[in-house]
Amino acid sequence: MHLAYPAVLSALLFCTGLYGVLARRNAILVLMSVELMLNAVNLNLVAFDVWLSKTAQDTLHSGQALTLFTIAIAAAEIGIGLAIVLAVYRNRGTSDIDKLRDTAETDDGDDSDDGHDAHESAASTTAEKAEATA
Repeated sequence: MHLAYPAVLSALLFCTGLYGVLARRNAILVLMSVELMLNAVNLNLVAFDVWLSKTAQDTLHSGQALTLFTIAIAAAEIGIGLAIVLAVYRNRGTSDIDKLRDTAETDDGDDSDDGHDAHESAASTTAEKAEATA
């Protein structure tokens, strides 16, 4: 088999995964797209290892060893990623990436550094309470 067939298939898988990462809004689908990209890399590693082993006398099969490491790292990544997504879903009620913003970013932005606004609002509420009781 020629090297071009697995290389083209790997490129198609990687491009599909890249599109999934860039276009999807659901965190689970983004994780699945990352896994698709890692599988494309694994396919390339094995294909080039087989291709190089035909030309070299001493074969170390380093591509297949790297593929095993990539599979182990991908398994750990998907486990941790799913745990994070489930924790975020329980806290926020959604796994939509666009809606997951920090609370500091959703602040109104009218904080002042001098503290006069907070003091004036406290004084006005105290005055309103005094007028209501009088």
